[in-house]
Amino acid sequence: MLNSQVLLLNQNFEPLTICTAKRAIVMVWAGKAEIIESNGHYVHTVSMEFKVPSIIRLLIYIQSQHRWNIQLSKPNILKRDHRTCQYCGTTEGYMTVDHVIPKSLGGSDTWENLVCACSACNNRKGDRTPEQAGLKLLKEPQKPHYRTFLFCKSPLVNVWLPYLRI
Repeated sequence: MLNSQVLLLNQNFEPLTICTAKRAIVMVWAGKAEIIESNGHYVHTVSMEFKVPSIIRLLIYIQSQHRWNIQLSKPNILKRDHRTCQYCGTTEGYMTVDHVIPKSLGGSDTWENLVCACSACNNRKGDRTPEQAGLKLLKEPQKPHYRTFLFCKSPLVNVWLPYLRI
């Protein structure tokens, strides 16, 4: 319960990050944040009782440099594509990352050129473009928006949605 996710908002209600419930409770107890929404659970100490928050807001404004440059990596490509093969739509088995335009044909390591692919489709495509291999992408790959990527994969997204401004 103390490891559950909590949305941390800036003083102006801008989403900053996700922290653990334990960290959120400490911030509220220290007077640095207030609880905006709670999940209905409580944490008990010997002499106190704390609501377990699902959303907290800082009481002072933090100047945030939007450092939301999502790192291009295999786990992040798989996460963006929901571990779904972008050629056949399967979610079963081992997933790889495929270059839509192969490196040998001038393709690069970018969000727009990398997709999640099952082993069978990746082998079928080989060192060719999808058109040459007779394959079609389910959706065009693009760089994910940081709010969608960071915040919307949580089971609490329905509670957080009004604060995410997506």
